[in-house]
Amino acid sequence: MSSLQSLNVLLVDDNQHMRAITAAILQSAGVRSIREVSDGAAALDMVRDFPVDLAIVDFNMFPLDGVEFTRLIRNSRDSANPYLPIIMMTGHSEKSRVVEARDAGVTEFVVKPITAKAVFDRIQAVIMRPRPFVKTEDYFGPDRRRVNMPNYPGPFRRSNDQAEAVAEGAGSSAA
Repeated sequence: MSSLQSLNVLLVDDNQHMRAITAAILQSAGVRSIREVSDGAAALDMVRDFPVDLAIVDFNMFPLDGVEFTRLIRNSRDSANPYLPIIMMTGHSEKSRVVEARDAGVTEFVVKPITAKAVFDRIQAVIMRPRPFVKTEDYFGPDRRRVNMPNYPGPFRRSNDQAEAVAEGAGSSAA
């Protein structure tokens, strides 16, 4: 993975020991340029001043957590890089937290305690298999759908589309 040596990585975690572990994992993969900060506010400043290719951020931080950092990167008018790949790290893997991070625009998610393989897999995903970005009324970020099924026979892709299609079909056959 020596191709990672040209990456500029921003590591954001309020726990210095977690930053040291993550930085060691990144260095073992060949990453040479790692900037470390302890919260989302400092991370926003760093993104403005430093060409960041990838951010790895903790979920829980004060005064600005990883979710709010992600929202600001994605949606602020003065964002330095709204398309920045963001990998969220957290010790809390409850579905509600994963959904909150996803809906903020996080690119990938890794659960603590992290492993080198998990970090490498997420980096590989954001570099080698980047998801397209989408913009809707209330969301801007990577496409939240993980699977694009090219053989899907119909135009409906959301879970509630099926119920609407059935209702529309029933209405048209009754006419």
